[in-house]
Parts: sequence; C-alpha cells; structure tokens
Amino acid sequence: MSAGKEHPYLPTTDIQRAEALEAAGLTEEYLVQSILPDLRLQKPLDIPRALSEPELTRHARLCAGRNSTTAEAASFLGAGCYDHFIPAAVDAVAARGEFLTAYTPYQAEAGQGTLSAIFEYQTMIASLTGADVSNAGVYDGATAVAEAVLMAKRLHRKSSKVVVSASLHPEYIETLRTYVQFTDIEIITTRLENGVTNVADIAANAAGAFAVVAANPGFLGSIEPLRDIFDVARAQGALSIAVVNPFTLGVLEAPALLGADIVCGDGQPLGCYQYYGGPAFGFMATRMEYIRQLPGRVAGETRDASGRRGFTLTFQTREQHIRRERATSNICTNHALMSLRATVYLSLLGPRGLREAGEASTALAHYAARKIAAVDGYSLVYDAPFFNEFAVTCPRRAADVVRDVRGDGILAGVPLERFFPGREKDLLVAVTEKRTVDEIDALAAALERAGGRT
Repeated sequence: MSAGKEHPYLPTTDIQRAEALEAAGLTEEYLVQSILPDLRLQKPLDIPRALSEPELTRHARLCAGRNSTTAEAASFLGAGCYDHFIPAAVDAVAARGEFLTAYTPYQAEAGQGTLSAIFEYQTMIASLTGADVSNAGVYDGATAVAEAVLMAKRLHRKSSKVVVSASLHPEYIETLRTYVQFTDIEIITTRLENGVTNVADIAANAAGAFAVVAANPGFLGSIEPLRDIFDVARAQGALSIAVVNPFTLGVLEAPALLGADIVCGDGQPLGCYQYYGGPAFGFMATRMEYIRQLPGRVAGETRDASGRRGFTLTFQTREQHIRRERATSNICTNHALMSLRATVYLSLLGPRGLREAGEASTALAHYAARKIAAVDGYSLVYDAPFFNEFAVTCPRRAADVVRDVRGDGILAGVPLERFFPGREKDLLVAVTEKRTVDEIDALAAALERAGGRT
C-alpha cells in the first residue's frame, strides 16, 4: 500500500501509523519483540488479490453452495445436536432489534423486555424439569454439567469424589475433567451394561461421593433408570445431577420428580438450529434451598414503587458483579438470545405440542430401527429402550458407509469411532419429528447399497 493511501477496511494509513510510532518513541520491531523470530512470517502473505464487493459476494455464494445442509439433505445426525422443526415465529421474534441487539440487562429499568423474557424462560425450564427454580442459563450442555458438579461440591465441601456415569456425552465428561483438573475433585466413571448405566456399579462407588451424575437419555440413546440411580445416591448422602435432553421431557418424566437435585443439559433441541455445532445454550435448575449456589444469574419478579409488576436480577453471583472469591462462577453471559428462542419455541408448542413432537420422534425412530435392523449386515447394538436415538453396527467401517450414503442426499448418522476408538463399525442414528417414513425407507435402501461396497 502506498504511503498515505487509505484502505477500505483499515482505519489508519501508513503515514498515520508511522506518526503514531514516532510520537510514542517506538519502532515496529519493538511492538513485535516478544514474538520469537522463527515464529514470524518472513515473506508477504500468500493471499489472492483483493476482490471488489460484487466479486466477493459471488465468491462467498460459491463457497456456501458447496455446503450440504439439512435444508436439502435428510439428516439423521444426533450425538447431542439435533435437526428439529422450528416454527417461523421463533426466527421472527428472535430477530427483533429489541432482543437481537440487547447485550445484558445490567440496568433493570432499561432492560424490562429482556428480563421478562429471561423470567419466562426460567419458569418454563423449571416446569419442564420439575425443579423449583432455574438460572438464566449457561454456555452449553458441557459447561452446564461442569457448573452443576462445582455447585454440588460447594454444597458438600467435605467430599471430593464425584461419580459420573459413562452414559454422559464423552465431550461433557472431557469438559468436566478440564474444569476440575486443578482442584481436589476426583472423577469416578462407572461402566455401562447393554448401553445403560450399571446401577450396581454406581452403588459400589457412591460411598463418600458428593454427587452422582447420570444422563437421560444416555449418549448412546438408551433411556436410563434415573430413579434407581438417584435412590442409590441419596442413600449414600450424595446429591443427584441429571443431564437431560429437554426435548424428551414432553414424554419422559421430569427428572426432579425422579429424585434429581440439580438438572442440566443443552437446550439446542428447543428452537435452535444446528448451526454447524453452535451456538446453543445450557440450562440449569435445582431446588429452592440451593438457589444461592446456582451459578450465573437469576431474574425475579418484583413490584415498583407504584405497585406495577416488574423484573430484576434477583441474584447476580458472577465475578463481574461480586468479589471473585464469593462468586459461584465466571460465566460471562447466559446466551440470552438462544434461550429466548427456546422460550418462543416452547410457548408456540405448549405442553401438548411438545409431547406430540416427542411421540412422533419416538415412533419414527423405532420404525427406523426396525427397518435398518432388517437390512442384511446391519444390527442394533443394544436392545434397551430408547427415545429417538440408537446405535447400529454396520457391515463395514461406519465412516465409509456415511460417506457413501451422503451421495444419496442423506446424512446417515455419527460414526461412534469419533468418540470411542475401536468402534469403527458402529453408527449413532437420530430420528426427529422432521423425518418422514419415505426418508427412513430411503435411508435403509441407501445403507443396503453402501453395506456391500468395498
């Protein structure tokens, strides 16, 4: 760039940068001295010429056109991120400027709209989970699990052991290990039997634990015996943490009614697109007696001086609000825009709609399981009850089967080898209410063709 020439995307010219360095008595070398010489690029960047706006727009569209999305492909992807139908009203409300541009309601008098949405969200999460109270949200399902464990540890300071069922998403367990790696918390992971938590193994390890963590449904799709697991936890004096898919709660029993002290999970199935993996939001709910240990924030209802209904942040136990040593977490945001989507989604479906969507998912999933199991070379890995996700053994490497089926416009599932080395032939298949019988039949036919390829 010639001296003094302005760049459309850079705020300063070469001359202005030189003048700034001279005024500060510095050199460019001084600014980069902390970067080791062998780490510095010693040649111009190898990038193409700058494009005009029309050229760049055309290029971006061509790149986007190479993507395969669930708008065109029949998706049977799951493993924690699901392709559910989202009513258009969810997008319309979430795109309103009042919500889309609002960051955080630090000033209650200026953020009544956002606070009222958060309050409604908390009410819905508490109703879904059967818990007394919900917080304003956390980042995602993985961090929700970690925050729930840390919360349980604050409530049982004398213990340092947490028992975690292998039914949890492997990435949730890995995130938990990252969170506690510099603490005295010891994680004991129990085994599965037929894809389901082994309650006897929980009982053998729960003595002296401050919490027991179990998922429902489990990562492999099976419905878990939460009541039995949490009865064992209670008998040992441990808190019970349920990690749930909220979409299933229109059909399955609320986890707090099964004995869970803390309920958490990922809210992506409630009105959030898959977005290539995010963003979504995490949720947490618990008993009222534990509300002061909930991480993040809690919005509450109040009355102003004139008696009018209003909303405020009743609890703000984040590092941004109080002294670090007294904070329950360092959560910086509650993903309010994503939780707003869940609020609108749940209000549109209502209890009956959520139940019907869940029942449709379950019926279609069981139909798909029967169709696939009838294909030569394929079989169900487990025979335990499941909601809408199940594991299948393929006649050849699952990743290769998925690749071949993709050519038929079908996203067949998630190869389990990604999470469990050695399980190269196992495939995790998820079926939501969006899928049709014709799409499932097409999946079975495509799997049959792919199964015999080499």
